[in-house]
Amino acid sequence: MSEHFEFLDVYKAIISLIAGLILGFEREMKDKSAGLKTITVITLGSTLFSILSYKLSGTGDPTRIASYIVSGIGFLGAGVIFKNGFNVYGLTTAGIIWIASAIGMAIGFGEVYIAYTFLICALIIIYSAKYLTKRYMPHYHNKILKFTLTTERFFTKKSILKELRGIASEVTEVAFEKNNNNFIQITVDLHISSSAIEKLEDYLISNKDLEAFTY
Repeated sequence: MSEHFEFLDVYKAIISLIAGLILGFEREMKDKSAGLKTITVITLGSTLFSILSYKLSGTGDPTRIASYIVSGIGFLGAGVIFKNGFNVYGLTTAGIIWIASAIGMAIGFGEVYIAYTFLICALIIIYSAKYLTKRYMPHYHNKILKFTLTTERFFTKKSILKELRGIASEVTEVAFEKNNNNFIQITVDLHISSSAIEKLEDYLISNKDLEAFTY
């Protein structure tokens, strides 16, 4: 067991601090729930646990303490993921928490070059993914559309769904509901491109058969 101060540990702490600040800065600029302070503290904490695991292991397994970081960091990542309706938010922040922990562990075990190699790779994908997706991949959205018909105009349902399929790439009917006021609400799941959203809105507004709609 090491009982004396080592300058190498200070070096690891500084390197870990810089890595955490770099990763956290991007989240802070986007005003995410886990920002500069959170990501930096996670990186530093992972480094410290790794250093302690290595020093206190003696002749045992040096990854014994550090192995619990992997499972423990999952709880932090889950805390920033939340669901709003059919949309899920926070997955990227959770992923950054995960890679920040891994980078901190690598620094704690002395693998600084590996840590910064993966830090650079993470930054490349974080900053370039938006432009690559926009440039090379069609941007699609999943939308839940609810529209209301009177019982007298229910026969128009088939033609409405047919016209929606001409606008969206996929249209799936997921719910059907009738209330006591002789109104029928139909819920459909749309898989639609960004360029077709305006066309969808124009169609919904101009369709006189629809009593109401939300999406």
